[in-house]
Amino acid sequence: MSEARKNILFAFAILLLLLGAWVAHNELLILYVSVIFAVVLTPVVTSMQTLHIRTWHPGRGLCVLALLLFVIGLLVLFFTFAVPPIQRDLRSFIEELPTRGPQSLERLRRVPLLRHADLSSMNAKFQDIASNLAAYAFTFVKLGAGKLFDLVTGIVLTIYFILDGQRAYGWIMAMIPETVRLRLDTTLRRAEQRMGRWLLGQLTLMLLLGLTSLIVFLTLKIRYAYALAVLMGLFNIVPVIGALVSISIVAVVAALDSWGRVIGVLAFMAIYGQIENAFLTPRIMQKSVDLPGLAVIVSLLLGSALAGIPGAVVAVPTAVLVAVLVDEYLVKHDARTAATRVPVKITSR
Repeated sequence: MSEARKNILFAFAILLLLLGAWVAHNELLILYVSVIFAVVLTPVVTSMQTLHIRTWHPGRGLCVLALLLFVIGLLVLFFTFAVPPIQRDLRSFIEELPTRGPQSLERLRRVPLLRHADLSSMNAKFQDIASNLAAYAFTFVKLGAGKLFDLVTGIVLTIYFILDGQRAYGWIMAMIPETVRLRLDTTLRRAEQRMGRWLLGQLTLMLLLGLTSLIVFLTLKIRYAYALAVLMGLFNIVPVIGALVSISIVAVVAALDSWGRVIGVLAFMAIYGQIENAFLTPRIMQKSVDLPGLAVIVSLLLGSALAGIPGAVVAVPTAVLVAVLVDEYLVKHDARTAATRVPVKITSR
């Protein structure tokens, strides 16, 4: 009876734990994303600490502050030079929306496939958007405020884990039995090294896409070329999904001027996507994290399905962590090593 009572209490404890995780899943997601980014950024901070000016070298807190100020400086430059032209054109677009909506529909009627289509409902939709624009703006600001609070919370937690994460890690490892502690610690540190290399590879892909996009956008004379190129590079932190979202934004902006520019943008992205998938990603990302392309795609699909954009952002580092744990605890290393050492004989008939 005592053993049965313990099993029942244990089952109830597991159920309560799962219920609590479901209720606080948003907070747990922020915590998990913060831990992943702290693990990824810790090697950067450690490298900054190795800088020496004579006998002085910066501490961890100063390195984190310098990294944060660097990111804030980049954001200030972006909003200073990129946002005012967009804001000016957006204000003009909102003022002219009641008249430009019907004009846009007339242009759509000139398209052969839409010549005989009924576009009256779209005209009514334009009028509805123009009349309810204030309500839409209020809803957008309300949702944005909540996401901004989550972002600030994640940044604060990331900074905390970088500064004091080692103490929390030691506290958690102290609760694990000594018989498995050393092996788990070695495995997690190996995963940390591979996750740090993911950041270097991802930054390389982001920089390449941003610079290439800038050259193409300036050549096609697309408005907001610099801002859109920055967005292309930033959104590429989420492989595949980020590129699709950013190119959709660029296509909409290009459509304001001409359909030829839209075709040029789509053709550029199609060519670059093939080059990135066939040449850049295998040589940069797969060498960095040692993951096959199929594993990257599956991790992105699962991450975005489970947690949306934050899940897609940390999908690849999470896949690296899972791959290291699986390789350590589930793969039979002796059999695998023996199989790789045995030469394969090919007989010709």
